[in-house]
Amino acid sequence: MDDHFNYQNKQLHVERVALADIAALQGTPCYVYSRAALTSGFRQFSDALQGRDHLICYAVKANSNLAILNVFARLGAGFDIVSGGELQRVLAAGGDARKVVFSGVGKTVAELRMALEADILCFNVESAAELDRLNEVAGSMGKVAAISLRVNPDVDAKTHPYISTGLKQNKFGVAYTEAVALYRKAHAMPILRITGMDCHIGSQLTETSPFIAAVEKVLVLVDALAAEGIALEHLDLGGGLGICYQDETPPAIADYIAALLGALQGRTQKLILEPGRVLVGNAGVLLTRVEYIKPGEEKNFAIVDAAMNDLMRPALYDAYHDILPVVRETENDTLPQAREGTNAKSPSVFEIVGPICETGDFIGHARELAIAPSSLLAVMSAGAYGMSMSSNYNTRPRAAEVMVDGDQVYLVRERETVQQLIAGEKIIA
Repeated sequence: MDDHFNYQNKQLHVERVALADIAALQGTPCYVYSRAALTSGFRQFSDALQGRDHLICYAVKANSNLAILNVFARLGAGFDIVSGGELQRVLAAGGDARKVVFSGVGKTVAELRMALEADILCFNVESAAELDRLNEVAGSMGKVAAISLRVNPDVDAKTHPYISTGLKQNKFGVAYTEAVALYRKAHAMPILRITGMDCHIGSQLTETSPFIAAVEKVLVLVDALAAEGIALEHLDLGGGLGICYQDETPPAIADYIAALLGALQGRTQKLILEPGRVLVGNAGVLLTRVEYIKPGEEKNFAIVDAAMNDLMRPALYDAYHDILPVVRETENDTLPQAREGTNAKSPSVFEIVGPICETGDFIGHARELAIAPSSLLAVMSAGAYGMSMSSNYNTRPRAAEVMVDGDQVYLVRERETVQQLIAGEKIIA
């Protein structure tokens, strides 16, 4: 649990606010973020990089709420985007386009034009075809595009296969063996200006060794390019540092940075990093309320008002999130006692499931909890890839989002309504 989420007088708090009070005010399901946790994570990166020319580009895909982007922008962050929509979010949140790097394998002509008009820092090009397209679009606009190639180093990130991005069978990046030739091609294009090299091998990494292996392979290419007169201004080593969801032991941010800087000893290029999950994952929780307790022959089900449309990670990756009672009965007991007159088994092992009509709609398996209808639960470590991956499946309006700053509570996204969901639809005559 992040230090900014803790029990005080038997109630789970975020900073100095009881989560139960937020649920009473905004309803459930509801995402709640700690501004202090966001700030602390970013400053751990910036402190560890003091004395080194660097840019910390927050990976917008992890959580793209404008309030979160604005917190990072005020701290001096750059941004790693993967769509034109994310660029518009960054600009709307007060981000600096000159601190934006644009990644992603499928950039459209419209997105390239938008980014060129905004004058972003760099395009992380992921294929020869994209290089040709960017050259054509920039030429038609009379612009010069700053580029790096995202190189796929074929390094095993030792993470879930769905979030591993640095193997040669993955769709991301330029093949390691083809990178130098493609740099030569780009170097001959006057519309393109080579500024760096990019590498990102995956997400939720819990060891430094894959990062270092990727850096070492990248540096071989850097030296090969330098020998041909192609000098690089920056090295973008991506993101991917993991967090603790259950029992993982990822390195501390300072240790991760120290390992990278050790591998880069003697290199003077500007260092760009793209942290996402590690900045926001443990800075947010999803509040949900128990609707029904449903005993079964083989399993007991706690049916809550949050579902796979609110938090897709368990259904998509079989991901684990800790689930805690918002109110507990004793200081030492993590389980609240069931109230008399309810149909709860107290305590018991429950499948925590949502109301969506899919067997895969679950939040957690086999959780020992003493709960009853109306009990509040906090799904922990939900700040990354929670709201940003949410949907309206089963015509479910998306959750409200709240940010807490000390003892102040701010609604940073209103709960959607069904009327908003159907407003753009038309019935034909």
